Amino acid sequence: MFRLLSTFACAAVAFAAATLPPDSDQKLAREIYKQMIEVQSGFTTGSTTPIAEAVADRMKAAGFPEAGIFVGGAIPRKANVVVRYRGTGARRPLLLLAHEDVVEAKREDWSLDPFQLTEKDGYFYGRGTSDDKSQAAIWVANLIRYKREGFKPDRDIIVALTADEEGGGPYSGIVWLLKNKRALIDAEFCLNEGASGESEHGKAIANEVQASEKTYADFRLEVHNPGGHSSRPVPDNAIYHLAAALDRLSKFQFPFRTNEVTRAYFTQLAKVEKGALAADLAKVASGAKDSMERVAAANPEWNSMLRTTCVATQLEGGHARNALPQLAAANINCRILPDDSIEYVQTTLRQVIADSQVSIHADPDIAAPASPLRPDLMKAVDRLTDSMWPGAVTIPVMQVGATDGKYLRAAGIPTYGVRGIFVDRDDVRAHGRDERIRVQAFYEGQEFLYQLVKSLASPSK
Repeated sequence: MFRLLSTFACAAVAFAAATLPPDSDQKLAREIYKQMIEVQSGFTTGSTTPIAEAVADRMKAAGFPEAGIFVGGAIPRKANVVVRYRGTGARRPLLLLAHEDVVEAKREDWSLDPFQLTEKDGYFYGRGTSDDKSQAAIWVANLIRYKREGFKPDRDIIVALTADEEGGGPYSGIVWLLKNKRALIDAEFCLNEGASGESEHGKAIANEVQASEKTYADFRLEVHNPGGHSSRPVPDNAIYHLAAALDRLSKFQFPFRTNEVTRAYFTQLAKVEKGALAADLAKVASGAKDSMERVAAANPEWNSMLRTTCVATQLEGGHARNALPQLAAANINCRILPDDSIEYVQTTLRQVIADSQVSIHADPDIAAPASPLRPDLMKAVDRLTDSMWPGAVTIPVMQVGATDGKYLRAAGIPTYGVRGIFVDRDDVRAHGRDERIRVQAFYEGQEFLYQLVKSLASPSK
């Protein structure tokens, strides 16, 4: 009996070791992670250039030729870094993308210093620990590991770390690279952020692969009026017109729609939920409206995955306390399904608002098609997920937020969000106070991505 128990114990230790990188590679990833976290690269007040330069120096020290390393960007403090690991060229390159910038963080809002990597109670704390310096550090550490091991891929592996993913605008690193240095990052497909592993009470449930995302668009509602003295009010009031329009919008819901990605998502999710909810999730893929209504009511994210959404986010109006308003305006933020057009949304808003005095001006971001669910990628993720987290399922997802992947998809480079870093479904802190991920999850993600990229870049047998 003792011998049998010892055998089981040894097997358990061996399995645990197989899910983590070697100690030296864990140490390297942590060093890079710490270095990145401790650069204040907030998209409005910080700089990404120190990160880009530090990565370039580290790659040169690891033996990567200078000709395969690029540092540059739209302005001096918004540098990107691109590093190429040469393969045989039998297949087109694989791009590994992450961003260097983070959302802002104020020290007074946090329990710990947001710009120090703090390891505490089994977690890494710091701004960007989750979004997205974990994946940036892992890509760099794994590329160095491939080189040290003498890995011979049949395609080039390109790591690109970019500026201003969070802020976008004129300094967006991926937009700048596509416009000015397309050859550096051109690839058959890309692996990026945009998904994560989902766990519950420490148990891995689902490993996500993001294959599409909703289109971001702002619509400005405006009502103009001659105004006048507030002592002589009239029914034709700009604020009243706008308020009535917003009230009508608040009662409106766009129709339910599913696509290839969301049908696969709800089908797979049904396997990890229980009871009546699991039955409803399974029926969503077949278009059962009553099930869709219950699923949408159960979770705001599921609702957003099933329809285009529009919500008021800002208000302005009037110019003086004692004057009738000459202008009332509101910003309506819409997250649009890939199959819905900007024109369709704008036309629908006009019909819902039903007031000719309310003008609507669209300010959309770029729209991008979904990436096809590549069999080689999905099989590799599924195999590794089964091996590393038995019982967890692989789930394709449509991101209801936004990533740099939309620009690559629009430029003809299919992009997939995949991380293998598991986060508890009730403890998602990206963009929030005391952002953190589990230490174990970081190292498991490091090994998962190492194995995944190696699988996708290894010569065919």
